[in-house]
Amino acid sequence: MRLVVAKCSVDYEGRLRAHLPLATRLIMVKADGSVLIHSDGGSYKPLNWMNPPLTLREGSPDEDAAALGSVNTWTVASTKSDDRLTIQFHAIEHDSAHELGTDPGLIKDGVEADLQRLLAEQIELLGTGHKLIRREYMTAIGPVDILARDGEGATVAVELKRRGDIDGVEQLTRYLELLNRDPLLKPVSGVFAAQQIKPQARTLAEDRGIRCLTLDYDAMRGVDDSEGRLF
Repeated sequence: MRLVVAKCSVDYEGRLRAHLPLATRLIMVKADGSVLIHSDGGSYKPLNWMNPPLTLREGSPDEDAAALGSVNTWTVASTKSDDRLTIQFHAIEHDSAHELGTDPGLIKDGVEADLQRLLAEQIELLGTGHKLIRREYMTAIGPVDILARDGEGATVAVELKRRGDIDGVEQLTRYLELLNRDPLLKPVSGVFAAQQIKPQARTLAEDRGIRCLTLDYDAMRGVDDSEGRLF
């Protein structure tokens, strides 16, 4: 991973145009080729980013950029679309590379791991005719909890959480965007499944066409005391 702390401006061109004015930021270049631009506040999410496959070209700024103080230019271009990031560096404070090695992946807590296993075994909870493709379906940005097919043979991606919030919906949205680029899988719909789903997360999911599913963990484990219920 390469980490660069620099005073820079950033321009994005693609489905829309976006501009980050001159400021000091962190630029991350990961081993998979992705480029992410972070600020020192706001949230954990990058201000802008490009996912692989892409090319990164470093070079001298053009005359206009040089006149404004740029000393180096990065051009980051997608190899599958017209998306492009242009980073104009005015001053570099830090530039280092680090070998992180192979990551073992996210180890989920017991309940979340059990939910995944149980839902895979009881895949019909997603709906009549659903069939499991596999658990932990790996993508370039991480594993999808469950990949399945519905009764009509269409692909379904499931993101599982103990408590479903907006971050989980955003995560599933990123998976769906990537999976729908695969001609062997698309169209891929999403299911956001959790023991509890916050109202804001449900609203965001439904607005994006993602179905929400509330899971009864005890019932799935077969320890639900139905005789002790009032309703």
